[in-house]
Amino acid sequence: MTEPSRDGLRTALKRTASALKGGDVPFALSGSYALWARGGPESEHDVDFAIAEDDLELAVTVLAEAGLHARRPPEDWLLKLDTDGVVVDLLHRAAGVPVTRELLQHSDVLEVLSVRMPVLHATEIISQKLRSLSEHYCDFAPLLAQTRAVREQLDWHRLRRDVAEQDYGLAFVFLADRLGISGEPG
Repeated sequence: MTEPSRDGLRTALKRTASALKGGDVPFALSGSYALWARGGPESEHDVDFAIAEDDLELAVTVLAEAGLHARRPPEDWLLKLDTDGVVVDLLHRAAGVPVTRELLQHSDVLEVLSVRMPVLHATEIISQKLRSLSEHYCDFAPLLAQTRAVREQLDWHRLRRDVAEQDYGLAFVFLADRLGISGEPG
């Protein structure tokens, strides 16, 4: 499977965000593109949006009216859109935690590719990524680049609390300390 083009990713991001905005569906840009909007490296794989589970049916309707078809994959924590040669994920749970309207309301509205949209805070995104690490997926390389790029925006005390019982996330924070990324002594 080939990686989507950067133009395709960007077009899918704008198209999906514009449709959700136009339909008054509460959402926030999430994942790697949210980190990119905050100064991190650009995603090469997909586009993620966070949406409350209560708003899924509204989102499906709004997206269909905009010509975007949402499909329900076997994973029960997201919807997927296939548009512009790109997969767009609409996550209503991240690392096992439900997305709430309160979380979405606390997002910052930023201009991303000339479209104003809510974007999750860097701490929330990194926390989700750390909590999703497991023996099945534990690739620190992209996470190191992302974390290094947004390190000044992170609440390291919160990250430590969030991963206190999650060994893989805790190992990453330890590594970030040792590498001087966190600003804490290694």
